[in-house]
Amino acid sequence: MPRRVLTGRVTSDKMDKTVTVLVDRRVMHPLYKKFIRRSKNYAAHDAENTCKIGDVVRIEECRPISKRKTWLVVERNGQPLAPATADAPVAQATPGEAPAALA
Repeated sequence: MPRRVLTGRVTSDKMDKTVTVLVDRRVMHPLYKKFIRRSKNYAAHDAENTCKIGDVVRIEECRPISKRKTWLVVERNGQPLAPATADAPVAQATPGEAPAALA
């Protein structure tokens, strides 16, 4: 299943390696058929603390990093960020090959 990707604006960068992202969406009212705005805050992982308040970021769903942080910042102001270690694959040795740590 593909990971969800959302776009929002950074509202807080006071935490270490974490930013709060406000994501707005428009939904149609079921009875009145008028579009209304709904918004939600997400806590996203920012490993290098590069995001500042007001930046437009894209966040991608990832494995749980903490109790309420399950999103990863992948793009800031249209520029992709360096791959973070939060969801990086773990290198595994093939059978018959010595692990890299022991070699």
